[in-house]
Amino acid sequence: MALAFETPILCGDMVRLEALSYEHADALFLAANEDRSAYYYTSVPSSRDDVASYVEGLLRSWRNGEIVPFVQIDAHRGRVVGVTRYMTIRRAALELAPFAVEIGGTWLAASAQRTGINTETKYLLLSHAFEVLGVGRVDLKTDARNDRSRNAIARIGATLEGVLRHWQPSLVPGEEGLLRDSALYSILDTEWPEVREHLRTRVANAPCPHRKSQVERRPFV
Repeated sequence: MALAFETPILCGDMVRLEALSYEHADALFLAANEDRSAYYYTSVPSSRDDVASYVEGLLRSWRNGEIVPFVQIDAHRGRVVGVTRYMTIRRAALELAPFAVEIGGTWLAASAQRTGINTETKYLLLSHAFEVLGVGRVDLKTDARNDRSRNAIARIGATLEGVLRHWQPSLVPGEEGLLRDSALYSILDTEWPEVREHLRTRVANAPCPHRKSQVERRPFV
């Protein structure tokens, strides 16, 4: 049985999410180097060799059935502006659909930040997770010191469950070998209808001339 998940195509008004491939490496290199000042708490490759290794690592994890990586494409400009993924995929057995996933590993080019793309990306990923995969829970987590990221997650409508002390290696430059505290948030399937309406309102109010988002529902398992 193949371990890799089939990656869905998720389409919105501002952003389109497609399966990551080696062909995206050059575009990701350009996106990652527009302005690196916003990446203090996030691991984002910089050189072309780093980007190539980064893409290879994500695709290796995908082939092993560990993640589902996407590129984020600005729907109006038709250019790659970042990546995101489903990760920490939890299921009772390999032949069964997941009961929980995490949305993470996300970064955007400087020009795509604060544009509504991140909000619509989360809306598309959450919609697919709850309405197609049928998961009971979606996790989101970040460095506990990253107030900007924590505020963004809270604005989505996720609930803070707590701070996991020394949960994972720090991604901050100069903190190699140190462990960071991670703030863990979640959204449950019972909470999704309310969160969905909240996100629809936020996406509708984003600076975009088109308003109706949609998901191309292709099999995930």
